[in-house]
Parts: sequence; C-alpha cells; structure tokens
Amino acid sequence: MSIVSEVKARRGRWPEFFLTLVAITICLGAYLLAYTGLDGEGLPPNFFLITFIAVLVGIGGHLAIRFLAPYADPILFPSALLLNGLGLVMIYRLDVSDKTNAVKGQLILTIVGIVLMVVTMLIVRDHRLLRGLTWTSLIAGIVLLVLPMIPGLGKEVYGAKIWIGIGSFTYQPAELAKVFFAIFFAGYLVAERDNLSLAGPKVLGMHLPKPRHLLPILVAWLICLALLAVENDFGTALLFFGLFVAMLYVATERVSWIAIGGVLTVVGISVIVMTTTHIQRRFNGWLHTFDKSVYDAGDSYQLAQGIFGMANGGLFGTGWGQGYPDISFAANSDLIIPSFAEEIGLTGVMALLMIYFLIVMRGLRVAINLRDGFGKLLAVGFSFTIALQCFIVVGGVTRLIPLTGLAMPFLAHGGSALLTNWIIIGLLARMSDAARQPASSAPILSAEEYAKIPLMEKSSSAGDDLNATQVVVLK
Repeated sequence: MSIVSEVKARRGRWPEFFLTLVAITICLGAYLLAYTGLDGEGLPPNFFLITFIAVLVGIGGHLAIRFLAPYADPILFPSALLLNGLGLVMIYRLDVSDKTNAVKGQLILTIVGIVLMVVTMLIVRDHRLLRGLTWTSLIAGIVLLVLPMIPGLGKEVYGAKIWIGIGSFTYQPAELAKVFFAIFFAGYLVAERDNLSLAGPKVLGMHLPKPRHLLPILVAWLICLALLAVENDFGTALLFFGLFVAMLYVATERVSWIAIGGVLTVVGISVIVMTTTHIQRRFNGWLHTFDKSVYDAGDSYQLAQGIFGMANGGLFGTGWGQGYPDISFAANSDLIIPSFAEEIGLTGVMALLMIYFLIVMRGLRVAINLRDGFGKLLAVGFSFTIALQCFIVVGGVTRLIPLTGLAMPFLAHGGSALLTNWIIIGLLARMSDAARQPASSAPILSAEEYAKIPLMEKSSSAGDDLNATQVVVLK
C-alpha cells in the first residue's frame, strides 16, 4: 500500500530576499576594498548614498518579483544583481585611475535594466503567447541587424559597424536582436522538430533535412556571414550561429547538426578571413600575440596587455585597487575579465564564472520543468545565449579563440548588453514562475489572450498542474 501526500509548492521568496541582501553586502564590501586600495581613508564620501541606492534597487527588484512572479526561481535575480554590482565596482576602480566617470552612467543603466526586467514580467504574462510572434520576431531581429548599415544612423567604432546613434545616444541593436532570434528559433524548431530530426536522406549515418527544411538554417548562416562581411562583427556572428546550432541539437537530439554547424562555421569564417582586412588583423593578433612586429603594429597590443595583467594577478590577485588594469585598452569593457583577474586572481575569476554557471544551470532547470515544447526551447535559448557570450568573451581574452568585441554579461561597461540581459532575466523569471507554480496560482488570461496561444501549447499542458492556465471571459 502506498501513501501519496500532497506537498505545497515552495515560492522561494525568502531565500531570494536573503540572497539579495548577501549580493548587496558583497558589492558594498568590494566597493570599500577598492576605495581603500586606491589610497582612500575611512569610508567613501558617498558610501551611505550608494548603500541606500543599492538597497532600494535590490529590494525593489525582489519585491517586484515577489508580487509579479511569486514562484520564480530564487537564484536568478540575486546572481545577476551580484555580477552587475561587482561590475560597477570595477568600473569605479578604473574610473579613479583613468580620471573618468563611466560608473555614473552604468549605475543609471543598471536601474533602467532592473525596471525593464519588471516591465517585461508585466507585459509577458504567459510565455506561450510569444510563440505567436515567431515570424514577427525573425523580421524584428533582421531589421535590428540592418539598422547599423543605414547611412546617417549607423556608426563605426574601432572597425565594427554595429552601433546606431541618435545625437549623444548610442545603442547596439544586435544585443536586442538575440532575444528576437531566440524566440524565432524556439517557435520554428517546435513546429519543424520532427521534419528536422527524421525526414530527409541518411548520409554517412547522419539524417540530413529536406531542402525546404534546410533553407532557414542556410538563411541563418548567410546572416552570420553578412554580419562578418559588412559589420566586421565576429563575436555577434559567432554568438547567433552558435545559438541556432545549440537549439537545433536540443530540439532534434541529432549529433549531425553539430557536424553540419561546424562545417558551415569553418567554411564561412575561412572565406571571410581571406577577404576582410579587419578580421584578418584579429586573427593575426590571435595567432601571433607576442610577435614584436604584430604587437608594435597594434594588432595584438590589447590582447597581450590583458594576458600580462592576468599573469600579474596570479592565483589570488593583487587586491582591489592594487593592480594596473587601467594600462590595458578598454579595461572596463572588452577586457574587464583580465581586470578582475589581475586584482582578485584566478580564484576570484573562477568564482565569477561559477555565478554565471548558476544562472545558466537554473535557466536549463526552468527548461526541464516546463511542459510545453516552445517554453523548453526558449529557456534553453536564453541560457545558451548567456553561456555562449561568456565563452566567447573569456575565450577571446585567454587566446582560446580570436578576441571579439562582445561584452561580458552584467559585468562589462555598456548599456546595450546590460539592458538586454536584464530583459532575459525577466523572461526567465516569468517562465520559471510558470514552471514552479501550482494550478491554483496560474495566471488568469482573458479569452482573447488564451486564443492567441497555439493549439499545440494548450494541448501539451492539458491536465498539467505546473502549466495550467485559468481562463476568464472579460466583458
């Protein structure tokens, strides 16, 4: 005889509250250490103001999640807040050495980013509604990528045409495009999963798709090549194509897609490297970083300085404010990982990477717990977006791959990546709330909103307490 007991679903809001306080405390402690290491005495002049802002923003974000997504994963927000706060501390530390004030703008963008996270949870009441925007998301993503090519709107910075500018305001549209592409990939792959995994001829033990099903993959490949050729943006192209291949593999469980993606990547990059001067210089600096002629020409100066800084930091670092990360170019953006490595050492950087690992793993856990195919793939896509971006940035500064211009999520200076990643946290929080909540707490949708959910997603969650949806007719 077996006994079945009903266990009340845990919201996890108190653990999130305490973890948020821990994140704020660690960031304020790092701020004090940086101020002291830069020959400051006592408390920083604005310490109490900074403390008030940190508590207000951190607890405000927590309270918003508590009321809007009460069953959301309790690890996501505190982890992102901790990374964002430590990034602000490093940017402040570099500001003091460089006599700049970049941290003020970054702090404002942090507040705006958390507000965007809250707005995202307000707008997206049910993630399944996003599946109805599959092809709209594709169009929006392509438009965002094309914007920097428009004369008068696009701006070229350090050889890459990836920015748009209106007056003093600049933005990198490709950062927001990755959200739209993740939505498109998830919607398309859910609809075509069987065709991509089973249909088509079998060659050398691998299932190949039919031409009509292969066309979107080739379009994605061509978009990445266009990014490389026209915008000279190696990092974003690698991120988009890696995201698509990863989601393809998860959707179809076919290793053949990894092989196809690898072949297309090698062919595409080889062609571009042979024809694009800017990318050639990037590869030359990567392959011959410590060659004197390459270093003197400036092709490897930035990368070499970052490696020198990491070597100076060693295992435990020089201490906050005790190193020389400001010697490197773009130490607060492209090379913020070497900046951290010099002052908190390999041990500290590994701790930072473990926080990213937590975010990615919790995102994948959301995918496992969701019962609808679209939500699973979307959560996987957002998790892989953060993981791939970390890999590309860390791989670049450690010479595993050529150095790119991507920003380390939450840490690096720059508003485009920061705002987009907070939007991703908001979407993951919304999806984790749907995955963890009992049926009695499911969101109440109007008949019109429910009608927008594709039939497959309704049937896939029928009778499922984790994804049940209450429907009311609003007159």
